[in-house]
Amino acid sequence: MVMKISLILVLFTVFCVTFKTYAEVDAPNDHNNDPTLTNEEFHMKAKSSEPTRLNEEDEDYDISANPHRRSTKLHLRRRPMNHGDVPKTHALDSAIRDLIRIQTLHRKVTEKKESITIQQQKNPSNALIASLESSKGEFSGNIMATLKSGASLGTGEYFVDMFVGTPPKHVWLILDTGSDLSWIQCDPCYDCFDQNGPHYNPKYSSSYRNISCYDPRCQLVSSPDPLQRCKVENQTCPYFYDYADGSNTTGDFALEKFTVNLTSTNGEEKFKMVVDVTFGCGHWNKGFFHGAAGLLGLGRGPLSFSSQLQSIYGHSFSYCLTDLFSNTSTSSKLVFGKDNELLNNHNMNFTSLLAGEEIPDDTFYYLQIKSIMVGGEVLDIPEQTWHWSSEGAASGGAIIDSGSTLTFFPDSAYDIIKEAFEKKIKLHQIAADDFIMSPCYNVSGALQVELPDFEIHFADGAVWNFPAENYFYQYERDEVICLAILKTPHHSHFTIIGNLLQQNFHILYDMKRSRLGYSPRRCAGV
Repeated sequence: MVMKISLILVLFTVFCVTFKTYAEVDAPNDHNNDPTLTNEEFHMKAKSSEPTRLNEEDEDYDISANPHRRSTKLHLRRRPMNHGDVPKTHALDSAIRDLIRIQTLHRKVTEKKESITIQQQKNPSNALIASLESSKGEFSGNIMATLKSGASLGTGEYFVDMFVGTPPKHVWLILDTGSDLSWIQCDPCYDCFDQNGPHYNPKYSSSYRNISCYDPRCQLVSSPDPLQRCKVENQTCPYFYDYADGSNTTGDFALEKFTVNLTSTNGEEKFKMVVDVTFGCGHWNKGFFHGAAGLLGLGRGPLSFSSQLQSIYGHSFSYCLTDLFSNTSTSSKLVFGKDNELLNNHNMNFTSLLAGEEIPDDTFYYLQIKSIMVGGEVLDIPEQTWHWSSEGAASGGAIIDSGSTLTFFPDSAYDIIKEAFEKKIKLHQIAADDFIMSPCYNVSGALQVELPDFEIHFADGAVWNFPAENYFYQYERDEVICLAILKTPHHSHFTIIGNLLQQNFHILYDMKRSRLGYSPRRCAGV
């Protein structure tokens, strides 16, 4: 889910001082100059062009344990402005968009709790699963897509490289583990936001098929208001998704081929067309989406791209987020399938993903936090702070979300975390009125700043510790650093682990074992 801002913000000069990042060694995988491949060009480029349908595959593996640290240092250095680079988004922008996004996350959980549960035998997701049966052919290797930061386009999200349709048309989609439906701006586009490259036109794709409004799968998407009744046999299934700030997408619920890069076990790269992926073909789209063609939903629900592809790659996917403010040539990978190199990493830790009656919504990836540690000290925050409650509208619980930039904690937890940092940091603190984040400190002239370590401890014993670059943001012109953690708005009990805290970690979603894996990694080299 991606939010729009209608506020006028003060703009800052950028790219003067940055965090010292890992070496960026990846060659760019950029298709901006070839948005569409003809059938002849595509098949010449691809070593394998057989369409893949979805077919069940089981995997077993086990990795555990990584020691945690107590202190960390933030290294600063100067870097000249690169001519031609688009200035990066300011943290202020991302913070306010996140505040609006949280309203939608909160509302979604509340509506889910109040809705009537559909009986299993009538559940429309059963029809979706049935439609994804494959030819039962053998499949090996991973499905891989290029992943880039969207900061150069003024957004705090990450973009995924995909091809859609026949012939395949290139698109960049926003990576979002906090939503299920994938959607793309489609011609005719009656009301659309600006994007890089032309809109996708289903009329020119031989593999595009609309889903009928009589189809059980149509019940999986929200309908426009007022509800449009099915009048004729071939009437298309309409969908409508809206967000708290007024952003929305409306169009036809449809089936299409999505083409992704496949890496086989012997290291050969191929392209693979995955048929019958459900998605939204949006003809009315309004929002703050910053150049992307649409959104790739990777939530836990049956509509998400990751759920639909489980029968090909099994029950896991992983990504490694580069420094959000790295240059435009830096990229990493989103990988669907078993990654032996990742699993054999001795630094890999796992914590449980909650499911079933433990969570109020099947879209989000819930984690069970036990405590927070700052500078080696376990903070006095009651463990029930991290539990979700079925009572009232507050809900609560902790989720990991690639679509939120910053990290948010409930009121009581945030106040204690903030106070712990203020006590341990021996720097000149700047008045909170000057910045949306707090506390903030003047680091002018400093090359190295020592900061307290920050760790999340989970109920199952796992520990996730972070480098200072992930939880402190630098306002470059002013040479000021601020704690990149905010209070969850509207007195919500939600805890949200955003993408800034996740950067330079290889993160694995293992749905078979219902667990989240994480390991420190130089993501630019993945």
